[in-house]
Amino acid sequence: MTEKSPVRVRFAPSPTGYLHVGGARTAIYNYFFAKHMGGTFYLRIEDTDRKRYNETALHDLMRDLKWLGLQWDEGPGCEGDCGPYFQSERLDIYHREIKKLLDAGCAYHCFCTEERLQEVRAEQEKSHVPVTGYDRHCRNISREEAEARIAAGEKAVIRFKVPETGVTEFDDMIRGHISYQNELLDDLVLIKRDGFPTYHFASVVDDHYMGTTHVLRGDEWISSTPKHELLYKAFGWQPPVWCHLPVILDKNGGKLSKRKGAASVGDFRDLGYLPETLVNYLALLGWNPGDDREVMSVKEMIDCFTLERINPKSASFDEKKLQWMNGQHIHMCDDEFLKNIMVEGLKAMGVDTSAEPNERLLEIVKQLKPRAHFVQDLATMAKYFFVAPTEYDEKGAKKHFGEGSKEVATLVRDMLASIEDFKTPVIEKGFYELAERCGHKVGELVGAPRLAVSGVTAGPGLWEMFEIIGKEEVLRRMDVALPLMK
Repeated sequence: MTEKSPVRVRFAPSPTGYLHVGGARTAIYNYFFAKHMGGTFYLRIEDTDRKRYNETALHDLMRDLKWLGLQWDEGPGCEGDCGPYFQSERLDIYHREIKKLLDAGCAYHCFCTEERLQEVRAEQEKSHVPVTGYDRHCRNISREEAEARIAAGEKAVIRFKVPETGVTEFDDMIRGHISYQNELLDDLVLIKRDGFPTYHFASVVDDHYMGTTHVLRGDEWISSTPKHELLYKAFGWQPPVWCHLPVILDKNGGKLSKRKGAASVGDFRDLGYLPETLVNYLALLGWNPGDDREVMSVKEMIDCFTLERINPKSASFDEKKLQWMNGQHIHMCDDEFLKNIMVEGLKAMGVDTSAEPNERLLEIVKQLKPRAHFVQDLATMAKYFFVAPTEYDEKGAKKHFGEGSKEVATLVRDMLASIEDFKTPVIEKGFYELAERCGHKVGELVGAPRLAVSGVTAGPGLWEMFEIIGKEEVLRRMDVALPLMK
């Protein structure tokens, strides 16, 4: 890569399971960097592990990326000049390139069985040798002998001849300068017995031929990077800029996993998080915009995104903070968008709003969205605007339907019945005037009426709620609840 090369970055998942939030953050950073630099973000599917390949996982993976808004410029369904974008469709390229390494003496066939490799590992563990791994048993088999054995039907993998001495060094944009002693590196497998490449070989070959300029990936790949550097050197290729991202931990410092709770993009989508929220929150797990902003749009983050602001320290996933941020993003959402979500949610609950005026539905959204932490909260909280409660919050009833509540609620009911222009300011004025006449505080007058009309103890402003529900229905609901009061 030269300084003038346009940025090309990739997200290269394996379709073997769900899209973990750690993988999603990797995709987000690649996407942000490409857009900030005016470059290309492409999707490559690393499907060479045929035993673990899962068609459903592939579908879900691409669906989740699109849901997050991370639309790739090139990749499946959006072909560019560097395809195919499935590694399983690039086998001829890998076979061509492995032949170059074999011809140059940089790779060799290994005929060791899995049983022998297990024996070697067991012996190394027993002997407490400082360096474990393949013992290079087949390293010096001649090309002619290897080809003869293959022709005779023997199965072999192809390994890389890692230099036995010297140091491999590279610079990482986040971790700085890193060096590895070559003697500590294994002769890694490049081509498996089934003819498919390993991750190490395929990713290097593909990153070269697909023009990848920067590799942004999780820091679990740091220990593999010297092997990749050596492969680039063996081919005579310029390696990309390395950028290894810090790990995301749970609140206890452990690894995020489904066993401990939500860990996939699908989990958080199903819980009611907005894609904008998840992108915003994950982006800030390890990166900062250079100021104290937290709630940001995708455009705002792209505009100020730089790799230099990625922190090398691991980040802690705080679901409470994520929940708070979701509420902030819901509050920023267009009311029409939220109305549609609310209507669909109510429909699923058996509440038909098709005859409701659009203005009324939008007013309900306006009142509810400051209190919503999840999109499904809108329908849950909105139900009582359309359906009278059939039961009342148990703790609320003990508090607000107790001794003396009936007398106060009756006064409120009569005051509401006397209002001709049943609008928010008039209703509010009526409560304050009643409180003054009766020697009560306004707060002492609202608990029982709210519970009677909504069935719950919390919600939007009471006067606004009453106006939306309407005078006739408010009075009817209070009449139903009054006999339950003391």
